[in-house]
Amino acid sequence: MITLAIAGKPNSGKSTFFKASTLIDVEIAPYPFTTVSPNVGITHVRTKCVCKELLGEFCGNCVRGERFIPVELIDVAGLVKDAHKGRGLGNEFLDNLRRAESIIHVVDASGSTDADGNIVNIGSHDPVEDVAFFEEEIRMWVFGIIQRNWRKVQRRIELEGAKAERLLTEQLAGVGITETQMKAALSKTMKTANGDVKNWDDDALKTLATHVVEESKKMLIAANKMDIAPKEFLERLKALDRIVIPCSAEMELALRTAAKNNIIKYLAGDSDFEIIADVTNAQRAALERMRRLLREFGSSGVQECINRAVFDLLDHIVVYPVEDENKLCDSVGRTLPDAFLMKRGSTARDLAFAVHTEIGQSFLYAVDARTKRRLSADYALKNNDVIKIVHTR
Repeated sequence: MITLAIAGKPNSGKSTFFKASTLIDVEIAPYPFTTVSPNVGITHVRTKCVCKELLGEFCGNCVRGERFIPVELIDVAGLVKDAHKGRGLGNEFLDNLRRAESIIHVVDASGSTDADGNIVNIGSHDPVEDVAFFEEEIRMWVFGIIQRNWRKVQRRIELEGAKAERLLTEQLAGVGITETQMKAALSKTMKTANGDVKNWDDDALKTLATHVVEESKKMLIAANKMDIAPKEFLERLKALDRIVIPCSAEMELALRTAAKNNIIKYLAGDSDFEIIADVTNAQRAALERMRRLLREFGSSGVQECINRAVFDLLDHIVVYPVEDENKLCDSVGRTLPDAFLMKRGSTARDLAFAVHTEIGQSFLYAVDARTKRRLSADYALKNNDVIKIVHTR
């Protein structure tokens, strides 16, 4: 399962974002370090199900034609300046990021919290500064790990002829980087660093750390509290060379809670909702205010953050494995029972292994349920493919 992390300074709205995404009860309070140990839950990416297109009716495993596919979400403790030196919750925070394949950086776009997460007046703190310090902390965390063992790496390269990418991948195993990602980071660093890898100085290693983070920890910015954020703050964030999504975690939590209590009909990511219960005048006024914000921004932004982290940053597609390519069902007749998130470029054999290791090991060929065409093991999967895996029993 894909793992995403929610990160940022204290009081930026991370725990509210987490609760809105998972509907798991977590402590939410207006003081720094409400979250000490990481909260872990399940959220979902949202995508159009293929059932209506292929069958002309809903399959029963989607919600009104919308498919929700689970991903793991981690809400880690708030990050403050100099965390890599041990300030705040320090390296405990940074270590909690190691499992994450992508990071949603929740930023208080309203400027109503200072650099340490203390409450201040709206517009008092520049949220662009939070982006810069957050990325610097993660970079310096990785740099510290590299620098600590750099002499040992240098010796092994010089005396044993060991490959830098293998040694550095082993050294940064706790960061969660693959050897392929390390090769890419080294290649980028070599364009600006002087001399042989084993002779690199601290400046070169900091550059390497930057590229390691870029390759292994894809990030987007959730510009939270969009409903009270000064427009110029939102525009300045959007001007950054990043994916920036205005959002209101508080509004999404209110809408999902109202939907759960059968007050409104609403799905995460919708641009509107329907009131289906009797409500007080105060409740209606609050709901209409949220409706206006949904129309202004298109959505609460929370679901968009999850979707873009998975589909854009991590470059995944959706594939539907079935056992009967004609009825699009499994062995007990469930229509389109599963939807798998697969890395773009994955093959039919990769899908077989994702379904079950034994199926991957006994793979013979696949069948495209749309065309009934036989597919080889190295067939590159496409988004919304419906695939039957044929294997030995």
